[in-house]
Amino acid sequence: MSVRETIKGQIVGALQGAKFPIATPEDLLAAFPNGADTTCQAGDLKVTAGQAGQLLTAADFPFKSAEDVGETIVSRAGL
Repeated sequence: MSVRETIKGQIVGALQGAKFPIATPEDLLAAFPNGADTTCQAGDLKVTAGQAGQLLTAADFPFKSAEDVGETIVSRAGL
């Protein structure tokens, strides 16, 4: 698996129990199991939900699925 696939998979997995659509950045962070401290890691790359959330803009919301969240974050991160 690539770093992109690993990180995206971890994001999608972490949001498995979330209720969509998610309309705000605050609601998105609250949907992660450990909030902003939820960590995804692939090799030496480690990123928290709080850090990943900084890549998002108001125009990204609402998110309709965990897949949408994961894809948007890895794309913005250039992975």
